[in-house]
Amino acid sequence: MHTSEGSRASEGKGVGLGLALVSALAFGGSGVAAKPLIEAGLDPLHVVWLRVAGAALVMLPLAVRHRALLRSRPALLAGFGLLGVAGVQAFYFASISGIPVGVALLVEYLAPALVLGWVRFVQRRPVTRAAALGVVLAVGGLACVVEIWSGLSFDALGLLLALGAACCQVGYFVLSDQGSDSGEVPDPLGVIAYGLLVGTAVLTVVARPWTMDFSVLAQRADMNGTPVAAGLLLGWIVLIATVLAYVTGVVSVRRLSPAIAGVVACLEAVVATVLAWVLLGEHLSAPQIVGGAVVLLGAFIAQSSTPAKGSVEPVVTGGGAESRLSAHENAA
Repeated sequence: MHTSEGSRASEGKGVGLGLALVSALAFGGSGVAAKPLIEAGLDPLHVVWLRVAGAALVMLPLAVRHRALLRSRPALLAGFGLLGVAGVQAFYFASISGIPVGVALLVEYLAPALVLGWVRFVQRRPVTRAAALGVVLAVGGLACVVEIWSGLSFDALGLLLALGAACCQVGYFVLSDQGSDSGEVPDPLGVIAYGLLVGTAVLTVVARPWTMDFSVLAQRADMNGTPVAAGLLLGWIVLIATVLAYVTGVVSVRRLSPAIAGVVACLEAVVATVLAWVLLGEHLSAPQIVGGAVVLLGAFIAQSSTPAKGSVEPVVTGGGAESRLSAHENAA
């Protein structure tokens, strides 16, 4: 009997690990698919609007199913939509128009380190030595990624925009932490569905999609010399890099421990960097590759060392452009 239960648990973890890898791969491909659309003439905000609005339409049935969240967690839904969806993605897509996809995503991995800064200096709560080490590693690794010794070889505005995406993640992490005092964790798929709807509403006002040149979507975009149908790239961004990525990410975390899920989540930056290298020709130097590995290590240490206020962990975990949402339920 115990053997049977152990076998099922092991199988469940195997499935969870597979789903987490699918999620990381899907999320990692978003910037690589979006950059050719931006270079073809679409404004970064318009690409974000198309992505969020398309995903919101697909997830609409889930929003209807979890409509009780509108009454029970309105602040969480608004925060996730404004910061976790609209803010993170708008800043990220704007940043990749000026800097490489992999660099933009690695800058975002400063978010766990910034959260620790908030905990230590704003909330005045102690942090562990391991957490401080994580921050030092993340910042030091980032200095290698941007090659600070050569006077910031990347576009300064692009780096600031990527940092803005990281700050939006921090804002949502903090909001999620404030809402984690109650024992009931909201269904993450419902929060994602409403976050996409809120994000669509916010981005509609900001991006003004009626000014978009929709004819670009009927043309072909250039991916490092290879013409690719713009509609195909958009379909990938909406269905694979958003809907599939969110759903598989949420389901995987329910089968894995937060620590394992965090390690797999770091693969998103690796996938994005490799895909950008192969498909977009965005090559990184040896110091930048080493620096990127140090950033991910520091981000993981910082994330796993963040002190919790209670027994219920915040709803949101992980770094990356997508501010992944997940329910970390306590093991029975």
